[in-house]
Amino acid sequence: MSEGALAGQAAKLDAADQLRGKRDEFVLDDSVYLDGNSLGALPVGVQEKIADVISRQWGQLRIRSWDESGWWTAPERIGDRIAPLVGAGPGRIVVGDSTSVNVFKALVAAVRIARDTDAGRDEIVVDATTFPTDGYIAESAARMTGCRLVPVAPGDVRDVIGPRTAVVLLNHADYRTGRLHDLPGLTAAVHDAGALVVWDLCHTAGALPVGLDAHGVDLAVGCTYKYLNGGPGSPAYIYVREELQDRFDSPLPGWNSHAEPFGMRPRFEAADGAVRGRVGTPDILSMLALDAALDVWDGVSIEAVRAKSLALTDFFVECVGAYVPAGRVEVLTPAAHAERGSQVALRCQDAGDVMRRLVDQGVVGDFRAPDVLRFGFTPLYVGFADVERAAGVLARTLGESAG
Repeated sequence: MSEGALAGQAAKLDAADQLRGKRDEFVLDDSVYLDGNSLGALPVGVQEKIADVISRQWGQLRIRSWDESGWWTAPERIGDRIAPLVGAGPGRIVVGDSTSVNVFKALVAAVRIARDTDAGRDEIVVDATTFPTDGYIAESAARMTGCRLVPVAPGDVRDVIGPRTAVVLLNHADYRTGRLHDLPGLTAAVHDAGALVVWDLCHTAGALPVGLDAHGVDLAVGCTYKYLNGGPGSPAYIYVREELQDRFDSPLPGWNSHAEPFGMRPRFEAADGAVRGRVGTPDILSMLALDAALDVWDGVSIEAVRAKSLALTDFFVECVGAYVPAGRVEVLTPAAHAERGSQVALRCQDAGDVMRRLVDQGVVGDFRAPDVLRFGFTPLYVGFADVERAAGVLARTLGESAG
């Protein structure tokens, strides 16, 4: 299809887009921002709300804000706002700490739960293709719990799990290629082996339905600064399945997770529910910025987000195929919708230099060594005209470098 025809198709798709009004709720410029899988754009309402937090809640109420402004319960309250976006009921998610810290808590707690019923479970299976930090944390958790670490590709998990498996740590989507892994099927397989599963949702929460409760996921963690648009370094979250909450034995017990936090007792006694996932004093400024950012989800269906995500990524691949010189890039992201997250990864020679030139021309994606261009599609603010423009700029950039 010609460039003019694809531009016309983009205009029609944008006109029919039921989420197009959400774009006005973000601070954007003339660039095409396709890096929301690294850092989401700023929602318009955050600035005003955080100004109130600083000037009134902190500046005037000061210590009283822990009660009067709801600071103390913010981790659970904001967790309940995230819950519908990942298919969880209330009281199952608590917000706080980083993804890395929450991975550690989840893994060690899962090993402890598994060994409560079977002391012979001494293996932690980890996604060998995972984001490096998850692997580092899994290796440390294995050392601390006396477990053997078993790195394996997600597609091979069923072949290695067995009576010695305590817990399996998997990423819902591959951060490099955007490949979506089979959360329902792998969760069921792990349970059939008598083990627990921990899912990392960093690259899927806010981009597609997850179904934590429906699929019986044991524990899950995720960041909030990508598709949830919570801001740089915004706090992560941990999900604990309701049936496991009274057995969740955190390796990082803190005064915030104590049954009587202000009792200042020398002996730890865990609180009820997902509050056990808390540790120390919450980072209130970042926490409340996230709370404000979540307002953009009011009235939004995650199913509608997924439908647009797939349409955007399909259209981008179509435009790349029509515009980019033959043989110049290889699409790494699966074509099948069931295997695709909300990004498209292209293998490209001199990818780092290509991405720098794209950014200079107002198309912002990112580069992953050694040769991957990543483009993340956030359906709340990315439109089809953005997609067509990005593919055109990419084609011209690659054409220039080929010449």
